[in-house]
Order: sequence, then structure tokens, then C-alpha cells
Amino acid sequence: MEKYYISTAIAYTSAKPHLGNTYEIVLADAIARFKRLQGYDVYFQTGTDEHGEKIEGKALEANETPQEYVDNIAAQIKDIWDVVNTSYDKFVRTTNKEHEEIVQKIFKKFYDNGDIYKGEYKGLYCTPCESFWTSSQLVDGKCPDCGREVHEKNEEAYFFKMSKYSKWLEDYINKHPDFIMPEARKNEIINNFIKPGLQDLCVSRTSFKWGIPVTFDENHVIYVWIDALSNYITFLGYNPDGESSETFKKYWPANVHLIGKDILRFHTIYWPIMLHCLGLEMPKHIFGHPWLLFASDKMSKSKGNVINPDDIVKEYGADALRVYEMFMGDYEQDAPWSVDSLKGCKRFIDRIVRLKDKVTDSDSYTLELEVIINQTIKKVERDLGVMQYNTAIAALMILLNNYEKLNSITKKDYRTLLQLLNPFAPHITEELNESLGFKPICEDSWPIYDEEKISFKEKEIGGL
Repeated sequence: MEKYYISTAIAYTSAKPHLGNTYEIVLADAIARFKRLQGYDVYFQTGTDEHGEKIEGKALEANETPQEYVDNIAAQIKDIWDVVNTSYDKFVRTTNKEHEEIVQKIFKKFYDNGDIYKGEYKGLYCTPCESFWTSSQLVDGKCPDCGREVHEKNEEAYFFKMSKYSKWLEDYINKHPDFIMPEARKNEIINNFIKPGLQDLCVSRTSFKWGIPVTFDENHVIYVWIDALSNYITFLGYNPDGESSETFKKYWPANVHLIGKDILRFHTIYWPIMLHCLGLEMPKHIFGHPWLLFASDKMSKSKGNVINPDDIVKEYGADALRVYEMFMGDYEQDAPWSVDSLKGCKRFIDRIVRLKDKVTDSDSYTLELEVIINQTIKKVERDLGVMQYNTAIAALMILLNNYEKLNSITKKDYRTLLQLLNPFAPHITEELNESLGFKPICEDSWPIYDEEKISFKEKEIGGL
């Protein structure tokens, strides 16, 4: 059985997650469910990023230890991931002791190999993003990622020789055109960061303590992004000093890291160079998804424009929210939050439920719709393969419209519709499927289309 490893970025434990944070986990979950139905041996990893200066400060404000603080927030994040019905295989936490020990070994290996050197950091730092910046990279004097104030930092630190690998990284990206997806994200990384010249990266801090200590210099803690990025391999059982686990050998390299576009440079510059220096293969794809906006702004706890996902799920259901988040627009474009659109997705789910009343007991497709059902299977399969969720759902909406025009549809029609919708709306599709007496969709396989049945003289679906 062919493996498929998909990961999300691990969520930062600074505060309870909001609706915008659920977007990524839902997208990843849909792909994981789809790949399982296709017969892949899927490993789906998510979790929490729990170290850093910001968290140390948040814990102090809450009159808690940093560990108490992250324990609480990590539990809330895990609860929200469960509320939106995600099927992750492993939920990881970077305060895990084994992870911390492996990160220390990775850092030491970089140092022993001459990729890390000691120096002094003088420059600008954005605490909310845990990011270093030069003055030329600022936008209106503020952090280009989050728009908040940056502060002068001056402290002893270790640096990673990123500049040494600039040419290697540019060549690798050019030779692997689908390494960074979508295309616009790749161009942004090359033109805005690599071509101007990579700067050596500050990879340790001495001005706070909530981090993984550097074993050979315990006044220093390891930069949170070195710690966080390593999660993709540490929890698989990677060992930089010896034999890695069978799980690591089986699943690495990742098929896709699904991440927000705002952390693309960490994953497409720092992470590939780290892997290269460890002698490891690169992930196949790094996909930078857009944002779910409130009006014209990214949802952000600091801006106070967030929406509680618990409230949305209670009123509309997890499936409606999931369908909305994947139908919200083109995968390259940010999309504004819209209650009206969410209500439309809820009506779509309700129509699927009502369609059950038209089902007849037949094990073949309705003759009038043989072509369109085969076209739809092919299109949804193709679109999910390249993460074009919105057009896949649009094809299912068109198919539903056609079914509703008929007085009856066959059990096979309805069962196939439920299978195609399952990655997007797993709860209601399994519930309806069970009511028909079929075995669970998650234990079955993806429907197969008949190429000979597809006639392009018939009404086409969404560009097929």
C-alpha cells in the first residue's frame, strides 16, 4: 500500500483558536479522508507549537507557569480540532520530552558540521510572529507579516549559515517546480527572499528561558522555529545520531505540508536548508493556503475580529462549516467571512438529506444521469488531487441540481453522491449511508468512473 503523509503547521499556543485557525485543519482533513478512500496508507499529523518568548509573556500575565499555560491552550486547540470532526492520526506537542531531546541533537549536529556559529544579534524582532527582520524588510516600519510593532534586540546568539545554501535552494526550487504551491507563492519566495540574498538566521536566544536549552551552552534556548519545524520528523522517530525508526523510514518524506501563506518562508527557506544539512529528502510539496478574512483583514486575536468556531458548529453543524470553508473561493485568493454563504452551504447539506426521500432500490445509475455522474467522479477526484476544493464542491452542487429534477434516483446514485461528499462532510454522509444499510464509507473505496460513459457532447461539468 502506497503511503501518504500530510501535515498541518502546528498551532501556536498563545490563545484559544478562532474560526480562521480551523481552515487549515479542515482542508488537510479532507485530503486525508480522500486519500484513505483511494487506498493510501495515510499518516495525518497536526499539533501545537508551545515554546517561545510570546508564550512566556502570556503565562506571566495569566499568573501561570509556561507549562500550565500551554497545557490549557493545547487542550482547547485539540477540542476545536475534534469539534470540526478532523481525523488526524497524531496530535503532537513540542513540549514532549523526546521531541525536545531530538531537537537538541539536531541543533548539535548543525553546530558540529559547521553550519552554526556564535555571534551577536543586533536587529529587529517581532515577538507575536517570533520573527527576525531587517529594516529594509519592514512595511511602514512594522512587521510585514502581522503589521505590528517590532523591537530592537541585542543579545548573544548562535547563527545558522543560511546564506551558504542560497544558491542550492534556488536551484532546487527551480528544478522542482511544484515543490512550492501554488505558483504565485513560489514566485514570491524566490523574488522577495532568495534573489535579494539570504541572511544568516539567528537560531538561539538568551533573553528568555521558555525554550529548549542548547546542550553545549545552556544560557541559550533554541529558536522556536528550529524547534517547531523539526516536529515533522521528530515525532516519526528521526534520529540524527543513529538509526531512525521504521515509522520514519516508511512515511518520510512528507507528501505535503499544508500551511498558511504567512509562514511560507519558514517552510520553504529554513526548513529545506535544515533538511539538506541533515542529509534528508525534501517534502514533495509545500502548499501555502490563503486566509479566511473578517471584512478585509485576516482574522487575528490581537485585532479582536475573531469568530468562535464552537458557536458556528452549534448553530449550523460541523459539516456546513467544513463545506463553507472549502467552497469559499479560489485556493490562491483570500476570502471574506460570510454568514449568508455559510447558510447557503447549510441549505446544500439539507438538500442532500431531503434527496434520500427519492431513493429507489437499484444497484445501477439512473440512466439519464450516467454521463454526468461519471464526469463528476472524475472531476472531484482530479480537483481534490490538486487541492481545488471549491470547484470539486461546485461539481457536486451541479450533480445535486440534476438529481433534484428527477422524480426518483437509484440507491447507487445516492450512495456515490455520499461517497464523493464524504471528505467534505463526513458526519452527515456516514449517517445517511448507514440509514441505507451500507458499510461505513470510511471502510470502503473511492468510486471509479467509467471513461467510456463520459461523453463530452453532453452538458459539461465545471470545465471537464
